[in-house]
Amino acid sequence: MGLKNLFFFKASPSPPSSPPTRTFSDSLMDQNIETARAIISKWELISPSDQTAPLFSNTRQEAKQYLNAVMSLQSTMQHLVALDSSSDTLVQAHFLMQLAMKRLQAEFYRILAQNRDNLHPESVASTDHRSSSVSDDGSDFSDDEFRFAGDSVSTVAMADLKAIAECMVSAGYSEECVKIYILMRKSIVDESLYHFGVERLSSSQIQKMDWEALESKIKSWLNAVKIAVGSLFHGERTLCDYVFGSPERKTAESCFAAICSEGATSLFGFPEKVAKCSKKTPEKMFRTLDLYEAISDNRQQIESIFSSESTFSIRSQVLASQARLGEAVGTMLNNFESAIQKESSKIPMPGGEIHPLTRYVMNYIAFLGDYGDGLAEIVGDWRKNSLPECYYRSPDREGKKGSSEIAERMAWLILVLLCKLDRKAELYKEVALSYLFLANNVQYVVVKVRNTNLGLILGEDWLTKHELKVKEYVSKYDQAS
Repeated sequence: MGLKNLFFFKASPSPPSSPPTRTFSDSLMDQNIETARAIISKWELISPSDQTAPLFSNTRQEAKQYLNAVMSLQSTMQHLVALDSSSDTLVQAHFLMQLAMKRLQAEFYRILAQNRDNLHPESVASTDHRSSSVSDDGSDFSDDEFRFAGDSVSTVAMADLKAIAECMVSAGYSEECVKIYILMRKSIVDESLYHFGVERLSSSQIQKMDWEALESKIKSWLNAVKIAVGSLFHGERTLCDYVFGSPERKTAESCFAAICSEGATSLFGFPEKVAKCSKKTPEKMFRTLDLYEAISDNRQQIESIFSSESTFSIRSQVLASQARLGEAVGTMLNNFESAIQKESSKIPMPGGEIHPLTRYVMNYIAFLGDYGDGLAEIVGDWRKNSLPECYYRSPDREGKKGSSEIAERMAWLILVLLCKLDRKAELYKEVALSYLFLANNVQYVVVKVRNTNLGLILGEDWLTKHELKVKEYVSKYDQAS
């Protein structure tokens, strides 16, 4: 039962009565209050700028005594409330509790302020945190909770914060404790994101950027998201769970949400803004896929860190960004396919050489092949092109997740190119040169597929079929010449 807000009512007048007989329990409560008074008064803050020695220092022996006195005082107050909520003894106890909470607030703030570096989320994320909590009966703090010999500064500071938080929350002062914690920790998270290069850009700002400037922002984001998820948010969640994790986990969850939600929303909202606001030109494909894969790679950890109801909006933002990026990739690939079909040069390549379109398209598709996993997640939602399975299906890829979908897309784009090359071959007046042109260009396609990840995607069957086609063109060239 929290004892922060007690209401005292003046008793109704009653006839004089003989003084009540004092019991052993009454004497014990008086003794507890006097013991608490001696310890709490010793550490009373005279003013907010009081420079007395920290309570939590050296062996923590006095800190242990102080917290045990507060817990004993709380137990006494609960007993007094049950007997007589307007007694003078309860008023005195309540006054002492306020003094104690004032001191503990100051200690809590001091530990957080003096250990900004030691309690940086990146450091906390890699620290071994042993259990440190109030004993099961909630009435005593053991020596184990104030260990210091051989422990790191961060571990000791965390144990101190946890002990203070448990005491304040138990006494009904969780609001004051949480307010201090959020104030101090949010500034660390926000500063860290700023140093990582994360900017809070609006959609209009992104829309006005030229591609070179936006690409630079994307590179910064890609570097930042790894550290933010793996260390910053993970470390902050670890610290919140440690300090406020018992007995009421919701305190830790709401605390973490208040500290990280703003920064996380900004971080994970950036890809969605990029996907929505930038033009869907083919050259932006690979950075868009980088953003998509970065979210995919970190998504499981993101969902684990932001797993509570308080951070549902963060998980929703991550899903929204990934969906938008997937849509953008689909649009860009459709635009890329359209650009191949619309290529309109009418000048035959001298001597049947490899056409620039062939080099450009195959280099582009080869880069796409390096994004196999991410692309496989996206292509399942694309429109089907009704390409016969025999054109892209290969036994060595059977059973692989997303393999048939991505193979079909890659095979389709190459087919669009080959159809375009067929039409360009018709520009030659000499039949022999047209076959030489096709042989050279299809050979380039086959070599590019075999020497890149496309070979694994399309498989040996595809390669064999197109190698035979090259031989067929060479044979026809020999016959025509």
